[in-house]
Amino acid sequence: MMSQTVRGRVVSAHGSHFYVELESGQIRHCFPKGRRNEAAVGDWVSVQLQGDQEGQLVAIEPRRNLLYRSDEWRTKQFAANVDQVLLVVAVKPTFADDLLGRALAGAWAADVEPVIVLNKIDIHDGLDQARERLKPYKDLGVTILEVSALDSSTVEQQIRPLLTHKTTLLLGQSAMGKSTLLNALIPAAQANTQEHSVALDAGKHTTTTTKLYHLPESSGDLIDSPGVQAFGLAHLSLEDIERGFPEFARHKEHCRFYNCTHRREPNCGVLDALARGEIDPRRHALYERLLEEKASAKT
Repeated sequence: MMSQTVRGRVVSAHGSHFYVELESGQIRHCFPKGRRNEAAVGDWVSVQLQGDQEGQLVAIEPRRNLLYRSDEWRTKQFAANVDQVLLVVAVKPTFADDLLGRALAGAWAADVEPVIVLNKIDIHDGLDQARERLKPYKDLGVTILEVSALDSSTVEQQIRPLLTHKTTLLLGQSAMGKSTLLNALIPAAQANTQEHSVALDAGKHTTTTTKLYHLPESSGDLIDSPGVQAFGLAHLSLEDIERGFPEFARHKEHCRFYNCTHRREPNCGVLDALARGEIDPRRHALYERLLEEKASAKT
């Protein structure tokens, strides 16, 4: 007798196995069919029921998008079918401009709306500097929210309205306060929090797996992910990389060559805009690094 096949959504991923929430609300411990583990949190899947608690993941429905990072050695999936990503940075410890820029480029390339959350604004030493470092993204039109995750009422007022009716990925470096932010939005999550080491200006991982949570009294979902220390974009095509820099769009119309790479070509609209100060030089430098990494990966 054939076992029943039902539809569900992956709510947590653990390498070789997954937990899938069925449309009935039941959560099943599922294993992929075959050796390949391609499902990501947020995927809609078909599950062949086995016993009372388990199932076999037999098919993944077509995705709207997939956010992941990659380098020449490996790929790490974050989540699928997301509407927006909350990129969490903090006043302390110091956040990495390069990592934030890469995460933004990856989001834009996947047609996912990015929102930056500046956390720990109760720490006044370094607040002005953090705001100044975020100014290029504000100038690009990226929504930037300022909160202290310890002040749950402010988190509720500023962030929760953005999450309703959407699937949102929570992403950031370790020690930025993601887990505290998650607990403020979803108290039942009770994610582990941990004080960062001030002496090392860094933190330890407190989230080890990617997991989807339902927002209370809302139709939105929030996907929490482990802290990231690197954000390779080796999987992006040259066109994807360029799409990750939306400030280039109106200037590239003035490029002399249709296949301009905006690096050394004459009569390049992007380079002209860079020279006029209309494009942030740090953003263009990141763009060049991504192109160089792409070229190196092919050799």
